[in-house]
Amino acid sequence: MRPVSDFAAGKSFDPSTRGYIIHYHPGEANHCPSCGRSQWMVGRLMAECAYCETALPLENNRGVGACARFVQTHSSVSPFDQAGPITA
Repeated sequence: MRPVSDFAAGKSFDPSTRGYIIHYHPGEANHCPSCGRSQWMVGRLMAECAYCETALPLENNRGVGACARFVQTHSSVSPFDQAGPITA
């Protein structure tokens, strides 16, 4: 019998349960986990090994990039709120 995945069981994804994740740390000596060399092509979100093309996420960009951002700039006002209080 196949084990049931967390997604099939209706559980949400929790990144903290993934375990150890290697990140590229800007300003430090970073050795490739695949080939051991330290030549990197650094982009905005990822760093790629110049020899074996292993990609690592940047340490200072956690949670940025793939997440949709929704910013509320103003509150919605109904037409009745604009007229002010009703006096009889």
